[in-house]
Amino acid sequence: MFVSDSSPARHSRRPRITARAEASILHADLDSFYASVEQRDEPRLRGRPVIVGGGVVLAASYEAKALGVRTPMNGRAALRLCPDAIVVRPRMSAYAEASKAVFEVFANTTPVVEGISIDEAFLDVGGLRRIAGEPVEIAQRLRAEVRDQVGLPISVGIARTKFLAKVASAVAKPDGLRLVPPDGELAFLHPLPVERLWGVGEVTSRTLHEHDITRVGQLAELGEPLLRSILGPAAARHLYALSWARDPRRVETGRRRRSIGAQRALGRHPREPAEIEAYLHSLTDRLGRRLRAADRFCRTVVLRMRFDDFTRATRSHTMPEATDHTETILRAARTLLATAMPTIQQRGLTLVGLALTNLDNADAVQLTLPLEPRATNTLDSTLDDLRQRFGSTAVTRAALINRGEGISVPLLPD
Repeated sequence: MFVSDSSPARHSRRPRITARAEASILHADLDSFYASVEQRDEPRLRGRPVIVGGGVVLAASYEAKALGVRTPMNGRAALRLCPDAIVVRPRMSAYAEASKAVFEVFANTTPVVEGISIDEAFLDVGGLRRIAGEPVEIAQRLRAEVRDQVGLPISVGIARTKFLAKVASAVAKPDGLRLVPPDGELAFLHPLPVERLWGVGEVTSRTLHEHDITRVGQLAELGEPLLRSILGPAAARHLYALSWARDPRRVETGRRRRSIGAQRALGRHPREPAEIEAYLHSLTDRLGRRLRAADRFCRTVVLRMRFDDFTRATRSHTMPEATDHTETILRAARTLLATAMPTIQQRGLTLVGLALTNLDNADAVQLTLPLEPRATNTLDSTLDDLRQRFGSTAVTRAALINRGEGISVPLLPD
């Protein structure tokens, strides 16, 4: 057990946790990943403000971010802020290759790597001191190897917990390294804005600010009972624990994704319902292919929307039986879209996304099915085979001709 603050007044309110003795969890996060790959591959872009995307900003270089460009900002609004920006089309295959190369560096650093996305991961380097040096030395070497072997800048945070390591890497950006020593955790964390806490989004941030809580330390001093009256029991318990650097989670390897998703940016001009539904069909096709390629089944379909005022909404449907059949998933997605269509017509739609959650391995699902043979989806199998042989866009829905499938965000191998 440890209590970083020994003040008697605070001791009774401070959550007590068991933690490792040393700061040996690394959070490695590539800086402005898509934009950095573009600057790496095209010398004329280096040192210039770069925007990846078109109608919507998918990524921005730090030169563009310095002028206020953010994701997922409207492209025209971004160019008003940064008229000298160079806009480039995304190259998802290049980003996927760069990600794989970076993760090879991670794997050569430690066997305990937990990938979070294509551009970030947690690494546990505890126990490597005799063969690889102190955690700071390992982190310095990792950053140099990513720079030398892949040509990209990466920021690394080091701490005893995953939460603090991630916050440290964010504070270290761009292209930096930050160690949070065990005896300096609260001195590092408490002066930071509450938005640094996992789970503090726009709504929670506004609520906390309305109560004059702007810093992590203020939230910690408030105490969980009072925080519960402001945010509710679940959020209060979660944020209060984080405010005292409490995060017992380990770096986990070999975990399969719990969900997969895809999205399509639509821009800000009006879209007919039939066009939106055609894009939804495309997303469903794409996710169905990924499910079957990974031998997974899904049970829940989630529709994600961003409206013209940049507010967001989600709708979800859980099916009675897990499936990998495109048409079954599509029926659920179309039902969700139909319920949301009145809101879309009133507020406009700038992005539509689809996520499949509650994923199970195919072999585990098959064990729970009835003994009678399960009907195979011949159409899905045939289309998957054709796309594998001739390319992902070789076969598409008629409604998508001249519209394309949109951008598919790359993922690490499942």
